[in-house]
Amino acid sequence: MTQSSNRIFDELARFATDAAGAAQGVRREVESVVRSQFERLIKDMDVATREEVEVLREMVVAAREENERLDARVKELEAKLTATGSTGATTP
Repeated sequence: MTQSSNRIFDELARFATDAAGAAQGVRREVESVVRSQFERLIKDMDVATREEVEVLREMVVAAREENERLDARVKELEAKLTATGSTGATTP
């Protein structure tokens, strides 16, 4: 009786191990399919890559800095023009 119950437990343990291995295989397969579907979906959507976004971000920062510099220059020139106009002098 002890021998047969050990065999039953051994078979149950082997069955559980096989089932766990099969479940892991199915999980890996599902992950692979889902990942490939997401990659295909993103590729079809023509989404920008991280590198492209970083380049655009740098360009926006540079453009903003240039805009601020030009804004300061325009204000400086307007102040000079206003000062020159109030003294009655003419510019060439």
